[in-house]
Amino acid sequence: MRLRWGLFVVVIALIILSGIYVYMNNQSFEMPIQSPPQKQSEESNTGLLPIPQLLVDSNPEELVADYYLSAQNGLSNFIEGKQTPTLGYNGNYLGPVIKVSNGEEVRMHVKNELDMATSVHWHGLVVPGTSDGGPHQLIQPQSIWEPSFTINQPASTLWFHPHVMGTTAIQVYYGLAGMIIVEDENSKELNLPDDYGINDIPLIIQDRNFNTDGSFVYLDNMMDGAVGNYVLVNGAVTPDLVVQQVKMRFRVLNGANARNFNLRLDDNNAFYQIASDGGLIEAPLLVENLFITPGERAEIVIDFSKYDKGDVVKLLNDNELVMTLLIGDDSEDLTEIPDSLAVIEKMDENLATGVKTIVLDGMGHMVSMNGRKFDINRVDDNVTLGDIEIWELSTTSGMMMGSPGHPFHIHGTQFQVLSRDGSPPYLNERGWKDTVYVRANETVRIIVKFDYEGLYMYHCHILEHEEAGMRGQLEVK
Repeated sequence: MRLRWGLFVVVIALIILSGIYVYMNNQSFEMPIQSPPQKQSEESNTGLLPIPQLLVDSNPEELVADYYLSAQNGLSNFIEGKQTPTLGYNGNYLGPVIKVSNGEEVRMHVKNELDMATSVHWHGLVVPGTSDGGPHQLIQPQSIWEPSFTINQPASTLWFHPHVMGTTAIQVYYGLAGMIIVEDENSKELNLPDDYGINDIPLIIQDRNFNTDGSFVYLDNMMDGAVGNYVLVNGAVTPDLVVQQVKMRFRVLNGANARNFNLRLDDNNAFYQIASDGGLIEAPLLVENLFITPGERAEIVIDFSKYDKGDVVKLLNDNELVMTLLIGDDSEDLTEIPDSLAVIEKMDENLATGVKTIVLDGMGHMVSMNGRKFDINRVDDNVTLGDIEIWELSTTSGMMMGSPGHPFHIHGTQFQVLSRDGSPPYLNERGWKDTVYVRANETVRIIVKFDYEGLYMYHCHILEHEEAGMRGQLEVK
């Protein structure tokens, strides 16, 4: 009888605690940003899909690039007639696309024009820890950070965003994010669609909430992180894109704080996936949908030659509109989807020096990794440079309700997925990855190696979970 009474008291206490968290975490948070300079015009984010500009390399020397980024305040127009205070790189919202080549020396010049500290993490780039852009490389207001690194990885679609203790989620929510495209000799020879902005289109998919005056509403939901009611693509609400009757390559980035997307065409036509996070997969994969979690990227090719001029095709997240594709004229198409895309050298499990266990537990602010919350002054693991390791990632369930899945990201490297609950990984995740989704009550085994020394983060890429403590750090030396 006493045991039953004790369990009853525990359940009631948890219900009350849950209610407090729901109330606290659903309060609107307003970003303390300044008004942009008067010379900065309001940017329209309605109607047609915006195509981010390519950042200009200011260095004429071959295989050496200098790029300049500025984190700044802006004003955007997501809803007609409404102004939204935003953040952006070199503009009002989001940033330019940075295109680099394997083997190229890249020198970044990042200025912080905000009134708060920021950083720029090169998500997916294999770089030394001092250039990674994590919370140890803060850029104070009106300061400049100038990392330099050499691109040492195959063609891929990566991205960049802040990684600051306590403000990563809100800075990304207000607009600080951009895409990186890596090219190599193999990708240039494949004859895939690669004319940027014409048949090679970036799609940065996010979700947002708005107040009646057009300003953002940042709601840190208890279970799932910040989830919005409006879907944005490249900073526009459910935009339109006119496409010719040719093969089109889309570089898809789930840039949401917390929301998963399950993308499909409304007519259920299939398309090809050709790449995952870290680059091209071995062969094109014909799919009818693309499930993609926060931080993940994928490249897909849709063949619009099967449509007629005037047809309308909708890209959906399950049954929710993401964007509308308007079929235009017939056009000559010399591109192709080759049978073979890349050779991926598999890491040998037999060479692994050990097995690490990472347990992702909880939801909302009640999260932990291996039973403890992140401490920036604590190194959670030491890794020997060049060692191959196997990591076993698992997600547990809470006492009252099942824990959601967690997208798990490691800085400074690309890894390979070995298995899910003992079964082979999905076909579209058998290439290089830096972010992998671990479903509730699932164990995912990955194999990983670090090629550079330094201090690196690993964490859940639901940004609110990360900030609540679901992350750790390791030192490679």
